[in-house]
Amino acid sequence: MIKNTNTIAITVSHLKKTYGNVKAVEDVSFEVSEGEIFGMLGPNGAGKTTTVECITGLRHPDGGTISVLGHDPQSDRDALHPIVGVQLQSSTFPDKLKVGEILDMYQSFYPNPANPEELAQALGLSEKLGSYYKTLSGGQKQRVAIARTLLKNPRILILDDSTSSVDTETEAEIRSALNSLMRGRTTFLIAHRIQSVMNADLILVLDKGQIVQAGRHLDLLAQKGIYRQIFEIQTRIGAELDQEIVDLVEDLAD
Repeated sequence: MIKNTNTIAITVSHLKKTYGNVKAVEDVSFEVSEGEIFGMLGPNGAGKTTTVECITGLRHPDGGTISVLGHDPQSDRDALHPIVGVQLQSSTFPDKLKVGEILDMYQSFYPNPANPEELAQALGLSEKLGSYYKTLSGGQKQRVAIARTLLKNPRILILDDSTSSVDTETEAEIRSALNSLMRGRTTFLIAHRIQSVMNADLILVLDKGQIVQAGRHLDLLAQKGIYRQIFEIQTRIGAELDQEIVDLVEDLAD
């Protein structure tokens, strides 16, 4: 098990989950300390989302134990609901809830943790985007879902690939906003992009339902393995896209 020495917020021990003949998660164990930023990375089908869904009580594991702030998420979901904020890939939002209402709610219930205007600006939210949620783009909807999760001012914040529907520039803006909002709270980040987890206190790399690497960003880059492979691929793709933009601008200028 990956252990920490501080007060433990989340403990996962020998977690197993199978779908038919497919082992989605197999003997996964780790601990997350309170106030820690914890990252989880891996290719599609690695078991990241299944692990989170078991932690939040959305799925029942086939084996192992889970403790979240001393509660079993399978039997104590009601106790965890007020203190755990979750934004999953499948998060939805009421069609008729206005963007402005989100900010009003934030200001009414949680005036101290963050300025609502700054939150709106940082997450790229504006009533000018459209009066109703259904008029927003996929990326805008995702930003609204993140803001809605933060309304609870949770002790534990779980974000599952929360910036998958936004471009890299917008992702950087959201990460900047979240960096201040994550201070003092336990944060569980699941991502495909290394930039989303590279500042985490601990990063787990999953593959085929098992933990194959664990450490901080620089430690993992120094190792041969999936983490460095993903980093090199994403860095190369980013460089190629930047060059394509430069070439396009030059062509348009001619």
